[in-house]
Amino acid sequence: MVDDIRVKICGLTDPQQLRVAVEAGARYAGFVFFAKSPRHLTVDRAVELAVSVPVGVAKVALVVNPTDADLDAITAAVPLDMLQLHGKESPARVTEVKARYGLPVMKAIGVAEAADLAQIDLYSDVADQLLIDAKPPSGADLPGGNGLAFDWRLLAGRKYWRKPWMLAGGLTPDNVGEAIRLTGARQVDVSSGVESAPGVKDAGLIRGFLAAARAQ
Repeated sequence: MVDDIRVKICGLTDPQQLRVAVEAGARYAGFVFFAKSPRHLTVDRAVELAVSVPVGVAKVALVVNPTDADLDAITAAVPLDMLQLHGKESPARVTEVKARYGLPVMKAIGVAEAADLAQIDLYSDVADQLLIDAKPPSGADLPGGNGLAFDWRLLAGRKYWRKPWMLAGGLTPDNVGEAIRLTGARQVDVSSGVESAPGVKDAGLIRGFLAAARAQ
């Protein structure tokens, strides 16, 4: 039994999805602020969800190349615990966001080949956490949530980076156990892998994912 795996359910859009995720043991609730995503939330809708998240579950706002105006609007209204930068934000921009908003920042890093791992060390200097995701295909509308995995063997033996990290990309209830075993990840993130349709979370898949992640 592995009871210290921390799971993030990202792209939550309604109270029932959120309730199931929390009851199943999720430690992070992810809210997407990206208009091209089927999981996109308005600020008002995000507030409705965030205020019902219990203490002990981190509320994370996923944003993509946000302007200060974007972040001002989100952070002024939504009670958040973390910002997830999921675009092409530079290390300098990560530092700016941390200083301006006083919130921990998780930086997403896309991986397709070994050369991409250099970005992990680079962002370890500035981000509070790292999200290691599959690099989206060229021309993709979404920087994440595409249901794609990368070769998890690239991370084998590399579990001791300077900052906490989270594995994402193509995870499902059926493969998350293998992903954890291959990478040594202690945190995992899922969105499309627990959906019955784009943006529609499935309660059974959420429960199954949490159970599979926490028990080998």
